[in-house]
Amino acid sequence: MAQSLTDDAFDAFLDSRPGWMVLCTQGADGYPHSVPLGYFRVDDRVYLGCRDHTTKVHNVERNPKVSLLVESGSTMSDIKGAMVQGTAIVRREPDEVLRCMRLGAAARGVPEDQWPTQARNGSAYIEVRIDKRISWDYGAAS
Repeated sequence: MAQSLTDDAFDAFLDSRPGWMVLCTQGADGYPHSVPLGYFRVDDRVYLGCRDHTTKVHNVERNPKVSLLVESGSTMSDIKGAMVQGTAIVRREPDEVLRCMRLGAAARGVPEDQWPTQARNGSAYIEVRIDKRISWDYGAAS
């Protein structure tokens, strides 16, 4: 039986998995729309970078309830996962995009003098407030 992660362990797991997180939104047709995106976490928010005016952006604007998923492991004895259920907002204004880009650089440990100074044209960020944390760790149960 899997064990749940504490809030601190949950955050540490998210932060230890730089790379990709699956964003799941609800499409206009009612079907789930799941895509991997680069991400970082700051406090109770997860930020996902993307291009503006894409399906995922339109889905968030239509219905801000989303889920996010990160997992690791390859066998039943070491599978660990963290799912966020949250409320999303699209950040697309250049000053908002630049703020998110700078937050991401800081989260990755980039020296401040190397942080971005202008937003990438056509970029957006999906900011997700963590409303609920769901996790599993099969390695902890063995």
